[in-house]
Amino acid sequence: MPEGDTVYALAARLRRALDGATLRAGRLEVPAHAVENLAGRTVVAHRTHGKHLLTDFDDDTTLHTHLRMSGSWTVVRAGRSIPQRVRPDVRVRLAVVDGPTAYGMLLPVVDYGYTRQMNELISHLGPDPLHPVFDADRGASNVLAQKDRPIISTLLDQRVIAGPGNLWANELCFLRGLWPWTPSGDVDAQKLVALLERTMRHSATVPGAMQVTTGDTRRGRTHWVAGRAGKPCLRCGTTVRVVAEIPGDPDKRRTWWCPHCQPER
Repeated sequence: MPEGDTVYALAARLRRALDGATLRAGRLEVPAHAVENLAGRTVVAHRTHGKHLLTDFDDDTTLHTHLRMSGSWTVVRAGRSIPQRVRPDVRVRLAVVDGPTAYGMLLPVVDYGYTRQMNELISHLGPDPLHPVFDADRGASNVLAQKDRPIISTLLDQRVIAGPGNLWANELCFLRGLWPWTPSGDVDAQKLVALLERTMRHSATVPGAMQVTTGDTRRGRTHWVAGRAGKPCLRCGTTVRVVAEIPGDPDKRRTWWCPHCQPER
């Protein structure tokens, strides 16, 4: 599942293609909004909150989408189109007058309505470390409030902090030397949240740094533990371990850790 930094980068790409432009065509190919016609609307802005993408229009309406596991966006320049074979996968089409067209493909979440209503859909989320003003104190308090909950599960809860997914949860635990099942109430939440903000912002804004947590862009060396089960730890050489499911996680995501760098306490 894409994480907050990838959605942030996606919004920047759509912003360059669509913001300030008037649509010659705008269709939502989902049953709930199949009758909507966005032609003539001007795209005002693209916003993100965690993994959620919001496209604002000039009539106080907003398109809310989420990629989850299957979704993606592609932008083609004026006069071009996507291949015929993938057209059934289109869920959103936003075509600019004399300009590019953005296609939302296989998007599992497509909501459209007044901006206030779309903002309410994401009001349950925690603070976003990629927002211009990130409430780090609230983020840290939310972490500590989870008390006995394993920190690996807390970092995946978008109600605590919006944006990090499985990759960042695992890599942050390694970088802070935390055994993934450490109770959330026992961690230095201020330092953890500060590291989360710094690393995700670096990933989202520095060219070539997207989700490279080690600083090494060579294949197989971009992550400390995520996806490296059975391989030697890049710091100490201990074999990286993995379990197949994070407790309480409905998506049954994996947890990786180095037993030496992240000892059980």
